[in-house]
Amino acid sequence: MAPPSSFQDATLTEAVRLIEEAGPLDDPEALREAARLAPDPAARIAERARLLAGRTGLTAELSRARAWAPWVLLGLVAVIVIAGLSLAGNVLGGSERRINVVVALASLLGLHLVTLLLWLLGLMASPRAFNTSFGWIWMALTARVAGGRRGQVPVLLRAATRLLGQARLLPWALGFVSHAVWALSFAVVIAALLFALAFRHYTLDWETTILDPSFFVHAVQWLGHVPARLGFPVPDAEAVLSPLAAASGQRDWALWFTGCIVVYGLLPRMSFGLLCAAVWRMRSKALAPDLSLPYYRKLIARFDALAPPHIVDADPGQPPHPAAHGLAPGDTTETLMAVGFELPDELPWPPAALEMLGARAMRVDGSATARRQLLDTLARLRPRRVLVGCHAGSSPDRGTERFLRDVLALCGECRLWLIGNAQNDEARGRWHAWLADAGLGTLTAGDALEPMLHDWT
Repeated sequence: MAPPSSFQDATLTEAVRLIEEAGPLDDPEALREAARLAPDPAARIAERARLLAGRTGLTAELSRARAWAPWVLLGLVAVIVIAGLSLAGNVLGGSERRINVVVALASLLGLHLVTLLLWLLGLMASPRAFNTSFGWIWMALTARVAGGRRGQVPVLLRAATRLLGQARLLPWALGFVSHAVWALSFAVVIAALLFALAFRHYTLDWETTILDPSFFVHAVQWLGHVPARLGFPVPDAEAVLSPLAAASGQRDWALWFTGCIVVYGLLPRMSFGLLCAAVWRMRSKALAPDLSLPYYRKLIARFDALAPPHIVDADPGQPPHPAAHGLAPGDTTETLMAVGFELPDELPWPPAALEMLGARAMRVDGSATARRQLLDTLARLRPRRVLVGCHAGSSPDRGTERFLRDVLALCGECRLWLIGNAQNDEARGRWHAWLADAGLGTLTAGDALEPMLHDWT
């Protein structure tokens, strides 16, 4: 299983972290399953998040949001197209079929130029500057439509924006959506304009009360400079001053008008949209949870505690077994566990003394199921004290060592009580020698219960 390589995996991982800020989820099973499936800490954290997200409904809500997102985006495009066409109503109809080119250009390009300038300024400002962009509106509407106020889609939205902000991709991601919406809108408006101008006769002119006509001559020449490089004609001074003079002059006006919309509307949005896509491609690898956060460091420590021990039947000449260590005091709870491990049926468990202390007792018969249930319980409770009872007459083996190491890794302190045949010096000596040879010499072992519990009461 690979580490979180997609934005979806990273979003689910961050969303689970946000949910657990209010309290940890019940995750022992997910923790152990992730440790079994994934090879490294990042992949294990992502796998655990996927398992928990499926159980809490995050995965289903994310799928629903992804299904709604294209439709919400199409709705935004439709709104912008309708607004643009309504502002250019003189182009689409009207009894007089007269177009004031100055008013039409201001209607079609004014809001676009203002929002584009705000986006450029926002690249150097706080991400809050993008809260009114089409990209942010699209994400917020998708969250509302897909999950409403009661679902967990708002949590997914917070997780996605945090990841984008952390990777310095928030303005580029929201900008890509905004530029795409504007580009599609301009494409539709230009197509409608060309259709109307091709099959209907319109009169394009300008009007003024206080401005000098030479102002429009210079404005037309200045605005037409860039479109002229793409082949669009620019009306000369005579055509500007006398726009009704000839039909050819009206054709130049119409093409100049269309060229201005293409050059100052469509092309900038397409160019910046491509730039946003390129930046996304370069920085998308940074869309991963920050594993240096205390939350993720604690998860990595819990995964390390579940790591299976190495094979311990040491051959001559091999290095000594590593010492076993328990949890730090700050990571444990005030719980006393009493575990009977592979005890004969005639030995009762737990003893009355342990029941009086309120110990939580479990009996493990050595089966894989019983061991897994115990280890899951220990991982959930993280007890400070665990007393393991073993039959003194039995011979310890690799299975016993693996079991003791697993228990030690999930508690603060573990002690071994040798039950039955306790006065047999040979049996007791065999256990102590085995503990030392297995690297468990620091584990307290004894055959009397009261001394074992003396400083635990």
